[in-house]
Amino acid sequence: MSQLEIKIGGFGGQGVILAGEIVGRAAAIFDGREATLTRSFGPEARGGAASAQVIISTEKIYYPYVTRPEILIVMSQEAHRRFSGELSPGGTLLIESDLVRVGEINPSQRLFGIPATRLAEELGRKIVLNMVMLGFFTAVTSVVGADSMRKAISESVPRGTADLNLRAFQRGYDYGVDEMKKAGSSG
Repeated sequence: MSQLEIKIGGFGGQGVILAGEIVGRAAAIFDGREATLTRSFGPEARGGAASAQVIISTEKIYYPYVTRPEILIVMSQEAHRRFSGELSPGGTLLIESDLVRVGEINPSQRLFGIPATRLAEELGRKIVLNMVMLGFFTAVTSVVGADSMRKAISESVPRGTADLNLRAFQRGYDYGVDEMKKAGSSG
């Protein structure tokens, strides 16, 4: 991989921006690669559209904006509607399967879903659905190392919440590992 573009979309309150920050931190600080983050959100703090765009590279990044993401993570139907057309051919689409309905996708693209909100609620806090998604992303794509993600999470979440956030990450990671086993046995 010389350069990889990732876009994360959802609505305000789902932790989209924090998720992007964690991916970038894990790649840049703990995996030793270059990374950029740009973010966008509506004027409403909660409920409005939000997105984080991360570029990870083994070389210097000269243009920090995502133009054609190879990985698209969507946690709301609105994010899917707005961003799914940007996913590159051969790209990977990760969805919050309880909140996002997907029609047809390009046959060259891969689709994986996780009920992240439900899994977060089972842990006692719906707000950690972003960490569940990050665990899923890590297991399905292997773009950033799991240990690097755990370290970035520990450094990025509010004091006193690291244990819950790491449990949420692990829940998503384990779900992703299981999904990849199923995909491997069916293909």
